[in-house]
Amino acid sequence: MSLDADQLGIPQDAMRRLAAMRPGQASSLFTSDLSVNEFLLVREAGFRPLGLVLGSSIYHVGFQARAWSKNQELDRLSGAMYHARELAMTRMEAEADALGADGIVAVRLEIEFKEFGNDIAEFIAIGTAVKADEPPPTGGSWRNNKRQPFTSDLSGQEFWTLVQAGYAPLGMVMGTCVYHIAHQGLFQSMGNVGQNVEIPQFTEALYDARELAMSRMQAEAEQLQAEGIVGVQLRSLPHRWGGHTTEFFAIGTAVRPLREDHTIATPSLVLPLTDR
Repeated sequence: MSLDADQLGIPQDAMRRLAAMRPGQASSLFTSDLSVNEFLLVREAGFRPLGLVLGSSIYHVGFQARAWSKNQELDRLSGAMYHARELAMTRMEAEADALGADGIVAVRLEIEFKEFGNDIAEFIAIGTAVKADEPPPTGGSWRNNKRQPFTSDLSGQEFWTLVQAGYAPLGMVMGTCVYHIAHQGLFQSMGNVGQNVEIPQFTEALYDARELAMSRMQAEAEQLQAEGIVGVQLRSLPHRWGGHTTEFFAIGTAVRPLREDHTIATPSLVLPLTDR
């Protein structure tokens, strides 16, 4: 399924830039935010960088009322945070599709709140589009089961290791949950003064919020028919909602095996790791 750049709102300037970078063009050259070591390892894995691709969405995150003394998910805010990221990711994938890429490596997904509005944030997805030199060992395509370029937030070194081990990325999967954590009552707060004691309502709230984010990430991986998810990160992001409301965000790379025996190949090239 090809991604329609016009319908997704990709600017014409971006499309002209991508057209000039397509393989076979006389003036084509690649751009990449990979480090030198990452670039060499991605090439060693059998992939050529095509160009830096990005997606952006300026999104107004609305308000949702919450009960002062009740643990609850703020589903309207959860939906907003997910949809804004999905818009950015989809536009980045459309740019990669326009380059004829098989996938995108070293993806970064960032949020930046803007000065022109406390509730307005820019959601940005950026990574390096790559094209495989050869099809997978089992045939078929490196693209995922939705026929879209795979996405991965693994570093260049981690991507090389994954392919060497006989696995391929399918896509970045994510789950989000914006959750309001109930305030303690006055007498309960006073009763805890000077004591080592668990606060069950706080424990339950954070446990529930993390579980919702994790289960939604896993559901996305199941839609991609993944064998598993690697490089999972579970973040707590307070943003600008105050001390008792936070976003739990789970993200990782869904993967599939390239061969049934899952043989771990002996590394043929090892370069020093560098922090991204």
